[in-house]
Amino acid sequence: MVTTSFSLVTLSSVALRLHRQVYRTHKVNFIFIFETILMMIRFKIKKQVVLISYLCMWWTTSICVKAGNDSLKAGERLDANATLCSKQGRYCLLFQDTVNSQDNYNYLVIESKGYFGGRGSVIWMYDRNQPIDISSAVLSLNNSGVLKIEFQYKKEIIIYSSPQPINNTVATMLDTGNFVLEQLHPNGTKSVVWQSFDYPTDTLVPTMKLGVNRKTGHNWSLVSWLSHSVPTLGEFSLEWEPKEGELNIKKHGKVYWKSGKLGNSRLFDNIPANVQKNYQYVIISNKDEDSFSFEVKDQNYKMSPEWLLSSSGRLASSEGEIGNADNCYGFNSDRGCQKWEDIPTCRKPGEVFEIKIGRPNTHYAIFQDNVSYCYNDCKMSCWRNCGCNGFRKYYGNGTGCIFYSWNSTQDVDLEDDFKFYILGKPTKSDPNHHGKRRWIWISAAIAVALLIICSLILCIAIKKHKYGFKEKKVKRKEKEMQELAASNELYSIKDLEDDFKGHDIKVFSYASILEATMDFSHENKLGQGGYGPVYKGILATGQEVAVKRLSKTSGQGIVEFKNELVLICELQHTNLVQLLGCCIHEEERILIYEYMPNKSLDFDLFDSTKRKLLDWKKRFNIIEGIAQALLYLHKYSRLKIIHRDLKASNILLDENMNPKISDFGMARMFTQQESTINTNRIVGTYGYMSPEYAMEGVYSTKSDVYSFGVLLLEIVCGRKNNSFYDADRPLNLIGHAWELWNDGEYMQLMDPSLSDSFVPDEVKRCIHVGLLCVEQYANDRPTMSDVISMLTNKHEHITLPTRPAFYVRKDIFEEETTSKVLDTDTYSITGNSSSGVERK
Repeated sequence: MVTTSFSLVTLSSVALRLHRQVYRTHKVNFIFIFETILMMIRFKIKKQVVLISYLCMWWTTSICVKAGNDSLKAGERLDANATLCSKQGRYCLLFQDTVNSQDNYNYLVIESKGYFGGRGSVIWMYDRNQPIDISSAVLSLNNSGVLKIEFQYKKEIIIYSSPQPINNTVATMLDTGNFVLEQLHPNGTKSVVWQSFDYPTDTLVPTMKLGVNRKTGHNWSLVSWLSHSVPTLGEFSLEWEPKEGELNIKKHGKVYWKSGKLGNSRLFDNIPANVQKNYQYVIISNKDEDSFSFEVKDQNYKMSPEWLLSSSGRLASSEGEIGNADNCYGFNSDRGCQKWEDIPTCRKPGEVFEIKIGRPNTHYAIFQDNVSYCYNDCKMSCWRNCGCNGFRKYYGNGTGCIFYSWNSTQDVDLEDDFKFYILGKPTKSDPNHHGKRRWIWISAAIAVALLIICSLILCIAIKKHKYGFKEKKVKRKEKEMQELAASNELYSIKDLEDDFKGHDIKVFSYASILEATMDFSHENKLGQGGYGPVYKGILATGQEVAVKRLSKTSGQGIVEFKNELVLICELQHTNLVQLLGCCIHEEERILIYEYMPNKSLDFDLFDSTKRKLLDWKKRFNIIEGIAQALLYLHKYSRLKIIHRDLKASNILLDENMNPKISDFGMARMFTQQESTINTNRIVGTYGYMSPEYAMEGVYSTKSDVYSFGVLLLEIVCGRKNNSFYDADRPLNLIGHAWELWNDGEYMQLMDPSLSDSFVPDEVKRCIHVGLLCVEQYANDRPTMSDVISMLTNKHEHITLPTRPAFYVRKDIFEEETTSKVLDTDTYSITGNSSSGVERK
């Protein structure tokens, strides 16, 4: 009986250890073992040795890859219960759920070997925005060199597919942590056709690169998770800046932290020496690439050589913190933080968020349940809102926000035991400066004493003046508010409402606009449009709007402004940004537009990481939407309207990624009988302007067609028109597309990040139509009616394109495209539209 008890305890212990190591990825096997253990109770002790041996043999064969099997050969498959490990077992490729993920997302991942042989950390993940159902997932490599994930009932996911089938391929898990797909050549050599290191996630390991591949234009960078348990793309990125020779942590493209340059000791200035002493940096700069990577000096180094970029912007390794954007508030430059110019005036140096345990009473709470908001969104929203005193997360997965606001004179009751962040002065000093601190206090005391003496002498002299100045200031402010309350003596709100009766134009008071934009504060400024600045505003109803404040030098009178408002209001199309209302106060002319949350097309399209979110279905929908809007402006609106500045930054995206044309600040109106107009004032953006307009000032609807053609080609390839230049081959996108078309290799123009989501016939039609739109002569270009017909009709015979305009124009396109009229597209870059139509 004693022997029986001991055996059962031993079996339970073994089962428990197996459960801790493999339960996440082998739940079925664990259940089988547990049931087997229960079944053993019915056997005599002498049977248990046989059963244990059988059990171990079954477990080994069911979950382990054969010894030395680190490769997936053509025709082989890897299912969700198997792993592909490198020769030394340092890294394994497998299907699993993400660590700490409360949403139980499943992905194809590469995992490092953990301590004591257990689970390590995930260093790579395929497509974080596309979770996988691993119940029937299988990784396979076919005889044509296609690496893909197959499912029993779902559409397969293509990881890599060559434009031309390739034979003799093998996918190997290397001991560096790199999963490579190689082609084996008859002479015994190998060439890499795809590798996981080209698509880093949030972890950098030795020999993995940051930087840019000059041959392909592909960027290598880390992007954080959205939150600690949501692996989708987050806000922070770690990038290599080759010109400065520095590592940068950015948030939405804005630099928060820099590593500093490499000193004589081959260490970065802003990274603690004890953290980087075990690393050797490899920096490459040539015509093929500009890159940064690191290696471990001691091959027997026991710590995990991984750099992890967290969702809060903290970059760390097992030795400690490398850099931390979370410590950067815009006013401090210590430890690599960067100073900003747009710090809220209500925030002072030294104010930081501190962790508190408890929770303010919900009487002070404002809820923001947007699941796309993560920790840093909450932090920066509270930081920029002068009335916010603290915040905490809303959901358990780290997304959403609860903001707290209370009067500084009130006591705040704490409830429960939540962790929240409160704004205040740091309570702890730097432990490395105890010796200096005493001297600083003594010096400060002497300085304060001298200051008090001087102040007492001056106080009497300036006291009366000071109070008199304050009194005048208060009176002046009261007078301004009285004037504001009785504003628009000539143009009252009621008069305006009567003028716009019958039109869907709401008239806003100037006071409500000031309140919505926080007195046109710099923090709310979104950008500068063609005819004035644009601000984000929140109306009293809670609706977010874009507020366009027209320049006082625009020269428009009240009558002209009213007529223009009525006309713009009548432009009703689902793919045009909608005008909500207006405000007139003295010399102020203000337009209120709908707010676009997904910013402009260029924000996602030209970013190597974010453009993966734009699959082919979304891109084709964007192309069709832009075409429909142009057709409406050219043909179906009351007056024919030519936009004159169509480009990616003037295409805004709503919450469903539907396109809306914005920024009519350079638009011109025709009657339907007019076809062309000549002007001496050329406005627009080089690279998108038709040749007859750029050189002769002649514009028509075909000018917009040319711009549409350039934009269409950019959407297909995911790159800017001027991004193809090099010293030996001065071609823009149009020239590059034309050469590929002539060579019959037009599919090479397609954005590689589209993977298998594209429809080949649609891609070909788009390239074909794009080249027709950029013809040299305006009469040879199709109308927008023809464009839509060609894009949507699969069987229509269309004309073959000829050599396009601006085939080689290196002198014009060497620099970044900028509008000729100053600051015409700044607002679009930040996500909204400016407006106002220049009348003929």
